[in-house]
Amino acid sequence: MIVLLFIPVIIILLLIVFYISYNIRKLSLFDIINNRLLSWLISFIPIIILFILFNYANFIVIIFHLAIFIFLVRIIGYFINKIIKKEISVNILILLSLIITIVYLGIGAYLDYHVFETRYEIVSDKDIGVDKFRIVQIADSHIGATFDGNGFAKYMDTINKKNADIVVITGDFVDDETTKEDMIVSCKALGKLKTKYGVYFIYGNHDKGYFNYRNFKDKELREELVKNNVVILEDDVVDINNIYLIGRLDKTFVDRKNIDDLTKNLDKDKYMIDLNHQPNDYDNEKNKVDLVLSGHTHGGQLFPLGYVGLMMGANDMFYGIKKIDNTTFIVNSGLSDWMIDFKTGTKSEYVIIDIINRK
Repeated sequence: MIVLLFIPVIIILLLIVFYISYNIRKLSLFDIINNRLLSWLISFIPIIILFILFNYANFIVIIFHLAIFIFLVRIIGYFINKIIKKEISVNILILLSLIITIVYLGIGAYLDYHVFETRYEIVSDKDIGVDKFRIVQIADSHIGATFDGNGFAKYMDTINKKNADIVVITGDFVDDETTKEDMIVSCKALGKLKTKYGVYFIYGNHDKGYFNYRNFKDKELREELVKNNVVILEDDVVDINNIYLIGRLDKTFVDRKNIDDLTKNLDKDKYMIDLNHQPNDYDNEKNKVDLVLSGHTHGGQLFPLGYVGLMMGANDMFYGIKKIDNTTFIVNSGLSDWMIDFKTGTKSEYVIIDIINRK
C-alpha cells in the first residue's frame, strides 16, 4: 500500500525533472550539439549535481521551485512577447528563472537558519497573581538540523536575558538524527536557564524517535532533562502561583487524556495554560483553558503547505495567534526544521508571551 502511494509522487518528480531538462535544452549553447541523446544526457547534469549536493528532501524542494519559476517566467515571457511584438530570448527567461529560484530559496534558507524573537501580549480578566507573567516558548528545535548542541546553547544564552517566569519546550526538542552528545549539551543548556518558576517540557511526535538510527534511548533523554531540573509534563498539571500549567502528551500517544479529564478538578477562576505540541484539538480546548501553546507545523515551512494542511484538516492553525471564544491559541514556527533547510512565508523563532493582569 505504501509503495502504491509513492508511485504518483515518483511520476510527478520524473515529470518535473524532464520539464527542467527540456528547458535547459532550449539554451542556445545546445545548438552546437547535433546528437539528440547526448544533448539530453548533458541537460540532466545540473539536476544530478543538485541531487549529489543536497539531501533528497531539499533536492525535491529545489527542483520543484525551479520548475514552477521556469513555468511562470516562460508564461509571462510569452505574453510580453505578444504585447511588445519582440521575442525575449529563451536564454534570458531560463537565466531569470534560475536567479529567482536562488533568491527565493536563499531568503528561505536565511529565514530558516536565522532565529527571530516574536512577542505577544495577552490581557487576562482572571487574577494571575502578578501584574505580568512572562513565558518564553521554545518549539521544534530538532537539535542537529540547523544548529548543534552548542548552537542551541547560544540561543539559550539569549533567552536567559529575557527575564522569563517560565520557559516551556512544546515538543520536538530532538529527533532521530540528533546525536547523543548534542542532546546532552542541549539539556545542560536548559539547566542553565534562569527563571522564577522553572523550565517545562512536553513530548512532540519526534522526541521518542521513529527509526532505527536513533543515537540514544528515550530514557537517556529523560534522565538528562531531569538531571538538569527540567520538569517533564505527561498529561500533568502544575500549579504555579495563581496559574495552572497543563502539559499534554502528544496526540500520537494512544493513552493521552482528553482536555476535559485534565481540567475537570481545576479551579476555573485560575488562569490555565495548555501545552499541546500539535495544534489540532481546538474544538475541545476552546473555553476549557485560557491559552494553548503549540508548535509542530514549523509555521507551514513552505508556502503554501500551511494552507494545504488547513484545508485537509491536519491542523486547526499553522502559525501565529488567534482567539476563539475565551481561549487564545498560539502556534510557534519553531527554532529549526526537520530535513528541509528552507522556510518560505515563515521564519524560525522563539516566542515571548506576556500575560498582563487586567485587575
